[in-house]
Amino acid sequence: MLRWLFVLLLSSCVLTSATAQRKDKRLQKEVEALIKGFGGDIGIYIKNLKNDRVVAINADTVFPTASMVKVPILIGVMDKINRGELSYHQELKYRDSLLYAGADILGSFKDTERIELSKVMMLMLTMSDNTASLWLQSLAGKGDRINQLLDSNGFVATRVNSRTIGREGARVIYGWGQSSPREMATLFEKIYKGDIISKAASDKMLRLLNRNYFDIAAVSQLPPYATVFTKYGAVNQTRNEVLLVKGASSLYTFCIMTKNNKDTTWKNSNEAWELTRKLSALLWKYFEPKDKWKAAVGAEVFD
Repeated sequence: MLRWLFVLLLSSCVLTSATAQRKDKRLQKEVEALIKGFGGDIGIYIKNLKNDRVVAINADTVFPTASMVKVPILIGVMDKINRGELSYHQELKYRDSLLYAGADILGSFKDTERIELSKVMMLMLTMSDNTASLWLQSLAGKGDRINQLLDSNGFVATRVNSRTIGREGARVIYGWGQSSPREMATLFEKIYKGDIISKAASDKMLRLLNRNYFDIAAVSQLPPYATVFTKYGAVNQTRNEVLLVKGASSLYTFCIMTKNNKDTTWKNSNEAWELTRKLSALLWKYFEPKDKWKAAVGAEVFD
């Protein structure tokens, strides 16, 4: 009973803080116009970290995370390393029992092959390798331990559901994990500011989040000289992306999450991915109006 009272009080504090945030009214109107008519449910949260002005559209609605759940898993592993229970470069032994069927790199390993923990983490984040991710979820203390860490850092919507006792019902609704646009963007902000686990742990997480292979959506609309920390997530009816972007004069974070999408295709022209590109391009031009970069002619050949 006391725990639920604490969660309710924490939720109230989060909502009060969210309500008190200053809105960027001009940008809010531009984003609302951009997403009008989208074929699905959509949530967006944008924060200018230079002046704390925000745009919020269904920002506290809970969505499936898909592979964005790998950021909470990362936090769980980093906490174990920080406590001395794991070592960043320790050698691990891969076993066939870890295989999660799919096109993962780690899943192509032979039984008993060895690999460093740091490389498994790289595969989870850079390549979004599911076999690596489930292995790391277990090493982190499983979903319930990761959820405790999220709870202790003030996150009430973000949870790991898959293979987590007591989260079976949530898994049916949201899949592997769940979050809201506000919480995912805020998680990146906290990591950037060094507020998750420790400054050293947060810095290492930023380095890992700066190496994302998936760059056909939001990242494709940013110049290659921008600093970008990001994670995406996608299943048939869900396409998500969260970014923290640092330009010459800007620093902003944004998260777009969708569900119940009518367009479930896996082509680059998927409606949600197209919208994500348009949103990313709009934000870069808004926050970096003096920058003249635009995608080079023929760039689509490499997407």
